[in-house]
This record gives sequence, structure tokens and C-alpha cells, in this order.
Amino acid sequence: MLFRKALTNINGGLLPSFMRNSLRDTLSPATAYFISKRHINLQEYQSKQLMEKNGLQIQKFRIVSDLSQVKNIVADEALKANEYVIKAQVLAGGRGKGYFKNSGFKGGVKLTNNKAEIEPIVKAMLGDYLITAQTTKEGILVKKVMIAEAIDIQKELYLAILLDRASGGPIIVASPEGGMDIEKVAEKSPEAVHKFPISISENSKDLERQLALRVAGEGLGLNGQLKEDAATEISSLYRMFLKLDALQMEINPLGITTQNQVICFDAKMNFDENAMFRQDWMNQILEENSGEEDPRDRLAREYNLNFVPMDGNIACLVNGAGLAMATMDIIHRYGGSPANFLDVGGSVNQAGVESAFKLIMTDKKVKAVLVNIFGGIVNCETIAKGLIAAKNQLTVPLVVRLEGTNAEQAINLINTVPDIISAKNLDDAAQKVVGFTKST
Repeated sequence: MLFRKALTNINGGLLPSFMRNSLRDTLSPATAYFISKRHINLQEYQSKQLMEKNGLQIQKFRIVSDLSQVKNIVADEALKANEYVIKAQVLAGGRGKGYFKNSGFKGGVKLTNNKAEIEPIVKAMLGDYLITAQTTKEGILVKKVMIAEAIDIQKELYLAILLDRASGGPIIVASPEGGMDIEKVAEKSPEAVHKFPISISENSKDLERQLALRVAGEGLGLNGQLKEDAATEISSLYRMFLKLDALQMEINPLGITTQNQVICFDAKMNFDENAMFRQDWMNQILEENSGEEDPRDRLAREYNLNFVPMDGNIACLVNGAGLAMATMDIIHRYGGSPANFLDVGGSVNQAGVESAFKLIMTDKKVKAVLVNIFGGIVNCETIAKGLIAAKNQLTVPLVVRLEGTNAEQAINLINTVPDIISAKNLDDAAQKVVGFTKST
């Protein structure tokens, strides 16, 4: 179970869990390493800008970064609406239930049908720190606020295009039951989730109209003009998927409005960082979001580490994603809870180990650290020297399990340092590190 939970966290939703779970027995360490790759994270307004630029139907919206811009936006006839939604733009979920650190203003998402209320709402959000269930206690500084038309939805649908290992290419996932986690839909009503593999070739850069209509009809349960309009959105989404080197494009909900329009309301998107050399906009997004992300994510990128924070209190430092998954699973087996997924890679050196410790100790929940290294390419003796050099950064117990190249010499080095506890094997290491958390 923990293996699947880690996959869910690592890829930021690259595959719905009902598809991810089927991968457990087929994942190789190399594949797991690919899945753990960090992807470009978009704020809501950035997703909407990309969709609008690529021909998808979205609600009208404007972005403000300064209070002085609000009056002009409110007066803009192009944004005229019966009701408005004002949303703080940060890289975190749960904004609607969040609150602002300095002012105490509650809710990062507000609805109003009174234009006069827009400016004071924006004023309460801009320049303050929004705290949600997905941020640190310090929150995230709100630098931008989105003002958009609020549209009534009569029907919420689910639509996603993503890369699928089983079919060897892109796949469309569609459901007439949108607006909720697709995992819950798949669990309660598996017959309501429909998958359509896409045949990809050099000459198929556009989704065939016939397949788009089939997805709209069989997958979304639409007919008539709504079916035609939804097929157009599906085709546009697929062109965007290919053009931007996407790994995932999830529209939830794809809404049918009370005016019988098909609108893309909310989107989750992931893109392949390996394509940055031909996607200049990715660098712009990273620059725009540099101050928005979790400080630990910034450190991980700076140190070139594959890192995902989790909810537990046992930090893990491991080389290889598959081994990291196994390490988290065995910690869980003995009653512990991992604080992170941290893969330092096969070419880690002493400086890399020290950097990893700096990252680990930013998490105040950590009560113990487990280092689990298999020395194939990496030399265990090098790791041992790094651990000894970095030990003064730790204020919690450190348990180390080393196997492979020069493991014996490495263990001899570690045994000269009283504060580092060596383990005979992974079982022994897991039991020892969990024991430390139980006794504190």
C-alpha cells in the first residue's frame, strides 16, 4: 500500500491511481526513477492561459498583481458577468479552505455578484501569505489573484489524456462523473470510467474526428450538439498534449453550462522537463513560480535530488527509486512512517550526501534518519565519508545500512563514530530506526 501511496505523491497525479496500481508488479527501478522525475508545476491561471492559447474553451478571466489594476479589470466589459470568482494564485491545493497569515482573512477562493466587493477581496489576498493543508505553517506569498466569471454548471464530466505504459502511448480517460477524484469514481463505479488508447504514428498529429466523437459519446455520455462540441475540445486537447510535450492533461471538471456550452474549468497538467530545450515557455513558468514553491522543492532542484515530502517522521536517504520504495515499505511494515522519498541517484558523492542531509533536516517532524545504500556504481566508502562529514548537521538518530562495493571498509569507518548506528541488513535497519521514533 505504501508503495502505491509514494507513487501517487511522486508523480503529482501522472496517472490516476486505478491505473497506477496495476503497475506495481511491473515497475523496474529504471521506470520508477522516470516516474519520480520532477515535472513543471503550473498555477491555475497558467493552465488557463495555455488552454486559451491552444484553442480550448475556458471561462473568461483576468490576472492582477497590483491592486491598482483592479478598477480597470472590473470596468472591462469583456469580463462582464452576473457573478465573479476571485482566487489567490499559489502552488497549493485547498485554497478555498485556507486562511491568510497576517490578516486572518479566511478563504483563498471567494464568490461575489457585487463588483464593489472585488477590490477589497483582492486587497485582502495580495501580499499576504496563504496557509492551506498543503503548505508549510508559513504559507505561500500571494503575488497574483485571478478574477474570473463564475459560470453555472449543470453537468460535470471528467477528461484526461496521459501516457500509459500498458498501451505504449497516449490514452484518453473519460467519465460522465466528473468534479470528484477519478479514483473514487473508479472504486465505486468502475463501469463509469472509460479508456481509449490512441494509435500514435508520424502522420497522426491530430486526433481522428471519429475517435473524438466516440470518446464524447461512449466516454462522456453526450449526444447531439453537445457531443459535437465536446469532440472539438477533445481534439484540441490532444493537439495541445503533443505540441507541449505533456505527460498528463486532466480536465476536471469538463463542464456543461446551463447555456449548453462545453467549458474546460479546471486542469492539472504535467510536462516532460527533458523537452525544455524546445519548450521555451517552461523556463518562463519556472521563473514565474520560483518564489511560490515549497522551499524543500527548491533545495531538491538545486542539489539535483529526487525528493517528495511525506507525512511521517522517519527520513530516508536512498540511492535508486526502487530501493527507496522498498525502504519506505519496510519502515511501514515495522510500524513506522516515512517522512520523505529521497533518491540521491547512482552517482552521488560526499557533497551530495551533505546536501541531502541539509534537505532532510528542514523537516521539523523528523525524529530519525535511515540511510540505505546499495553500492553498485556508487562506492560505499565514499558514502560513509559523506555521512561522517555531514553527521554534525543531524540532531536525531542516524541508522545506516550499506551493501555492495567496499561495504566492509565503509562499515569499519562508520563504526568509529559513536553516533552512527550501523545495521546488518534492511530488516535490522528498519527495526532500529522505528525503535528510535517509538521511544521519543
